[in-house]
Amino acid sequence: MEESVRPTSTVSGPPPHIDLQAMPEIPAPAGARTGKTATAHPVPAVNAPGPAPVESTTAKSHPASWEKRYRAWVIASDIVAAFVVIGVSAFVIDRVAPQDMHAFGTALAVLCALPVSRAWSPRVLGEGPEEYRTLGRGLITAAVLVALGGLLFRALDVQPWVFIVVPVIALFAFPQRYLLRQVLHRQRRRGLCLLPVMAAGSPGTVADLIARTKTEAHVGWRVEAVCTVDGGGAGSGSGEIDGVPVVGRLEELSRHVRRGGYRVVAITADQYWTPKRLQRLAWDLEGTAAELVVAPVLMEVAGPRLNVSGVLGMPLLRVTAPRFTGGRRLVKEAVDRCGAAFLLTLFSPLLLAIALAVKLGDRGPVIYKQRRVGKDGENFTMLKFRTMVPDADKIRQNLEEANEGAGPLFKMKRDPRVTRVGGLLRRYSLDELPQLFNVLYGRMSLVGPRPPLPEETRQYAPDARRRLLVKPGLTGLWQVSGRSDLSWADSIRLDLRYVEDWSLALDLVILWKTFRAVVGGDGAY
Repeated sequence: MEESVRPTSTVSGPPPHIDLQAMPEIPAPAGARTGKTATAHPVPAVNAPGPAPVESTTAKSHPASWEKRYRAWVIASDIVAAFVVIGVSAFVIDRVAPQDMHAFGTALAVLCALPVSRAWSPRVLGEGPEEYRTLGRGLITAAVLVALGGLLFRALDVQPWVFIVVPVIALFAFPQRYLLRQVLHRQRRRGLCLLPVMAAGSPGTVADLIARTKTEAHVGWRVEAVCTVDGGGAGSGSGEIDGVPVVGRLEELSRHVRRGGYRVVAITADQYWTPKRLQRLAWDLEGTAAELVVAPVLMEVAGPRLNVSGVLGMPLLRVTAPRFTGGRRLVKEAVDRCGAAFLLTLFSPLLLAIALAVKLGDRGPVIYKQRRVGKDGENFTMLKFRTMVPDADKIRQNLEEANEGAGPLFKMKRDPRVTRVGGLLRRYSLDELPQLFNVLYGRMSLVGPRPPLPEETRQYAPDARRRLLVKPGLTGLWQVSGRSDLSWADSIRLDLRYVEDWSLALDLVILWKTFRAVVGGDGAY
């Protein structure tokens, strides 16, 4: 997951229309390599074969003017948010005293901390949770700088600037980043603002990469050409893989990259790639705009578990074991309990209204209780608002042939057992609100794998049982990635990915995306 700290305030309504083509020009991002010649290189709208580039010995860099404009909008939005908040705070807190340097010091701290923390780096803009993580790190660094400046200059009255002004800047900066990302993702879904990618590896792994870039367009990759061992496609001699032309062999990769102006060179698994060949390729790509990306063998392991370190002069990819205990888990537990208590208090009028509607609908019970499997395989009683007729379990036996669910799940888009009120509750997941009591009691978490039925777990393969290493969640990757529209295999894969790559930042991203998924009602039935 296209992978991903989220905004702390709610932004409603569709994002404003921003024409990336009209964004102001700024200098090329720091650290970007440019060739001797910058030649226009139009990007096609879809992954489709095209004519081979004209042979050239001069390295070209893709202009990607949209990147410069998008980065300029991000920087401008952060600066405007910071200066507006600081300017207002100067009047409210210090009355703009001429001798007071609090506002100036805070502005300087923010302007220094954000670029140092890579919050404006082109490589993190639009890149999942990492963009929000760097922005949060930059604002925390700014707060620390303001506090240290107060101690250094004996201005001990900087507390409001540290604990109020900088957090308020965050309240504006995070939603602005989110809105800009929505504009970028919308453009990418239309086939615009994509980075041209050259993929190189075995036909099978390259085909998997191409499929992922097509289904997750928001990542911003478009595979435009492929190099393989035989240079002839997936063994069929067709000269293409999944509609993408095979332009040459792996040993010709650097030459094709230099003449084609690709921004990303994605290396997938193949026996051809030895350490020496990868090192030589990295040297050959120096002086081009291409970024070399090597896909690890452990494709489903990412995030905080992967670290690169040098040992005995060799770069090693360290894969740490998933951690299910420790300080972060204690924080998660505290957030779960406090968050559930807060949400139950906030939604108490809504809970009473739903309970009344369910009861008046058919005079049946309000709460539906069901046995589910929790952490370490322990059973617990999950609470939901009843959305079906009272004898729904008995009627199910007559509907088995109409089952549309994946794997052992029973699902029907037009289930005759669902009541009129239940259909509305299911569409917006309001029937799941009583699960907040399960979270409060410690049986569930706000974010986690989907709580399975006992009969489901009896069919689990050994790898699927890893879902039971953590508490099931009120929401999770399955909730924000399609809900009931997911296949059984995809549901398992997403839950395992969450277990393997869990982090507090990932939880925040999922909670924010859950709000969008619930409001849209996608995949709910």
